[in-house]
Amino acid sequence: MNILEEIIEYKKVFLKGKNEEIGYKKLEASVYFNKECLSLAKELNEEKTTGIITEFKRKSPSKGIINDKARIEEVVKAYEENGAAGISVLSDEKYFGGSNEDLIKTRQIIDIPLLRKDFIINEYQVVETKSIGADVILLIAACLTQKEVKGLARTAKNLGLEVLLELHNEKEIDHICDETELIGINNRNLKTFEVDIERSIRMAEMIPAAKIKIAESGISSADDVRLFRMSGFKGFLIGENFMKENDPGKAFKEFVGGLKPHK
Repeated sequence: MNILEEIIEYKKVFLKGKNEEIGYKKLEASVYFNKECLSLAKELNEEKTTGIITEFKRKSPSKGIINDKARIEEVVKAYEENGAAGISVLSDEKYFGGSNEDLIKTRQIIDIPLLRKDFIINEYQVVETKSIGADVILLIAACLTQKEVKGLARTAKNLGLEVLLELHNEKEIDHICDETELIGINNRNLKTFEVDIERSIRMAEMIPAAKIKIAESGISSADDVRLFRMSGFKGFLIGENFMKENDPGKAFKEFVGGLKPHK
């Protein structure tokens, strides 16, 4: 069993009965449930955007502890102040050290689009995503069928959420549907953790032109961003490159300083 399969099996057990424990009604009673979502798609289409979606991540299965000292309140505020187009926050606790509370804290601080990054496999998690203040939900093609992607994406859209569909290989292109306007290509193989930027660029040519392309993982320099821009990418999800530093906000500010204005 590879790490992705292990995570999904754990999620199935973890989520079993959770909707009975908390219930849909409690989720729908959240102060965020009827809040209008901020549009990451609109932000990425802005002429002067950095296009960078910064990420708050304490650890990962491949790297172990990345940064367990940084305070989320300080980091996400610094990300916003220094030009992040959006912020991604991990809500998985076991494998990434995150929580739903991290999303709620972030929503209270920032006024830019917020992406919940987790392994979403059922409708309950979609409703939960709206209730904790996120604007965008991540769906990972590698752990969902085409039918599941379409169904979960439709539920998300009905709640006002935007959908980021994450792809890892050419076989997953068929998971793209009308409800998935943001398409992420993960440069890191979730099964082997190997990074292959060239494969991602080749895959970009297969994505419909109307979709907004986002490069994910393995981005460590301004040159990487420029390379992806030349291939039609408008978004760049970067987490570890900043989180591994003692001051992630400062690291992001310096990174942005090395970018030319987006045209």
